[in-house]
Amino acid sequence: MATTLRWTSADLENLPHNSNRYEIIDGELIVSKQPHYYHQRVCSNAIAVLAAWSKETNLGEANFAPGVIFADDEDVAPDVIWISNARLAAALTADGKLHQAPELVIEVLSPGSQNARRDRETKLKLYSRRGVDEYWIMDWQARRVEVFRREQARLQLVCTLYDRDTLDTPLLEGFAAPVASFFEGIPPQSQPHNA
Repeated sequence: MATTLRWTSADLENLPHNSNRYEIIDGELIVSKQPHYYHQRVCSNAIAVLAAWSKETNLGEANFAPGVIFADDEDVAPDVIWISNARLAAALTADGKLHQAPELVIEVLSPGSQNARRDRETKLKLYSRRGVDEYWIMDWQARRVEVFRREQARLQLVCTLYDRDTLDTPLLEGFAAPVASFFEGIPPQSQPHNA
């Protein structure tokens, strides 16, 4: 009889502190390499856009790759999150991690079908199951944003936006940003990302 190893948050503490990102989804360890420079540029741009709106409204804040522990066997670090002040007060504990879903999660695609599958399938299911209200998948190579919103108790794709479009959302009242602002400083790619 085979025994399947289920990773837990406690196991993460014993892994080496290096340039890898370690996450656990449904007890499975996921290891990601250091991201591409443009991946990080999109994260920075998203933080800047969300932070400007948050400063104006004082409704919440955006953050880079915070630890989000949904359960002992579901411990992730989304690329960017936005969380309301009220939810932050309840979700942030003494360990410095969030223990409830932020309202908005953003993942920036890394090259490769395995990475795309993780963001579009595995993480989509996790965030849907755990109560994220909106999930944006940003593809810097194709310069597009896929927007998923909670409808009928799960995250569903509501639109795919490109450079020429504007992203607005009922989640963040009065928020509107040109999609191009998320990809500012990134030259057009000659071969779009296939995923």
